[in-house]
Amino acid sequence: MAKIKSFSYVLCHLVLVLVNIYIFRKMYYYDNEKLSWSQRAAQEAEKVASISCSGHGRAYIDGYVNVDGNPICECYSCYGGIDCSLFSSNCSANVEGGDPLFLEPFWMQNAASSAVVVAGWHRMSYVFPNNLSFISKELEKSIRKIHAIAKNAITHGKYIIFGTGSTQLLHAAVHALSMDNKNSTKVVANKIPYYSLYKLQTEYFQTRNCEFGGDSSMLKNNSDFAGNVIEFVTSPNNPDGNLESPVLNGPNVKHIYDHAYYWSHYTAIPAPADEDLMIFSMSKLTGHAGSRFGWAIVKDVNVYTRMMEFISLAEMGTSKDVQLRALTLLKVVAQGDDKQLFNFAQQILTDRWKKLSHIFSLTKRFSLQTIPTQYCIFFERTREPSPGYAWVKCKRKEDKNCQEIFRVAKITGRTGRQFFAGDRYVRFSLLRGQHDFDMLIHRLKELIYQEYEANAQAMSSF
Repeated sequence: MAKIKSFSYVLCHLVLVLVNIYIFRKMYYYDNEKLSWSQRAAQEAEKVASISCSGHGRAYIDGYVNVDGNPICECYSCYGGIDCSLFSSNCSANVEGGDPLFLEPFWMQNAASSAVVVAGWHRMSYVFPNNLSFISKELEKSIRKIHAIAKNAITHGKYIIFGTGSTQLLHAAVHALSMDNKNSTKVVANKIPYYSLYKLQTEYFQTRNCEFGGDSSMLKNNSDFAGNVIEFVTSPNNPDGNLESPVLNGPNVKHIYDHAYYWSHYTAIPAPADEDLMIFSMSKLTGHAGSRFGWAIVKDVNVYTRMMEFISLAEMGTSKDVQLRALTLLKVVAQGDDKQLFNFAQQILTDRWKKLSHIFSLTKRFSLQTIPTQYCIFFERTREPSPGYAWVKCKRKEDKNCQEIFRVAKITGRTGRQFFAGDRYVRFSLLRGQHDFDMLIHRLKELIYQEYEANAQAMSSF
């Protein structure tokens, strides 16, 4: 009897094993056969992503290929060779551009959830068939959700417009706000230093009845001017990272709030923004500058309609593929405790600002911008600065060209002239990859050491 029970137990166990094997095969083999086209795409993506480039570069599916058709490494600054293993000790620290590559490690940590596999027949129509619109309603919902999480903007009761980055939306906003004005409209930036694109776009596109008028102070000090004004309010400001408010007010003044950097990565969030026309960018939220996706939050229906007409005539809407990627990325931002990306970004930039501030505290030749500590409603505490850029001033009378001073020291920054502040200023990007920031710190230490040596020699001559 015992032998029969033992045999029955073994038989039942064997049946369970066989059932599990069958289920496993059905899930991982049969299903994968049905999904062979996506498997191939995923395998190709993973194969390219696995190319290490010695940790000093990246290979891409759409990048350069060798004679065999295989992707090759695109090396970071200061590295070269087939596998990016060759370091050039004589190279310059490249901190000129605003590529937010400091966020790349976050997306590598979230590779599976942020990946996008797109069928060849995905969204071939100009519009979404359910609402005959250029805008994904699911993406619009995600944007509203992200702002609620980030506590940086109020979207309730307002319209949302998509654009090819914030760049296109800035021009669309000027167009929409100037249409009611029969007479000439002055377009001005909030204050010096300011983002040069405001001037360049206004003058290049020759927006109807619009003329760029410099910074707001030029009109504030002109009591005779009674015309129409559009004021760009960049908050936080690019390049100095300070929160700004309008300079001009009145019935003839309209404002465009450029809030590309109004995320807890770069600034304390003292209160959610609630202006009539606000512009944000995915590049500064997630780091995906190359996707060229931004959005405007608009209160007035007439302004919304005009901006939509502008986008429609200029681009026939925003790429559906870009909208899909944006939707996927924003879902990752919102997953977990809702703070993973924000914590990651703020920690890196805070650390970089501390290191930079310490180095500049050792010199009397250069100075950094001052950013006050503020209470942040997102982190629910008073927090230290974590700007995206360092705004550096050369203080010596003889150092008339700050960009050139640093170029000689093998540091490539952006001249203050591009921000209409003059040659005594230079901007360093703190948004780039870790390798670029490390090289910046290395070159700055060399420069400060030279200053110490010069001072020591001068003292010894007495």
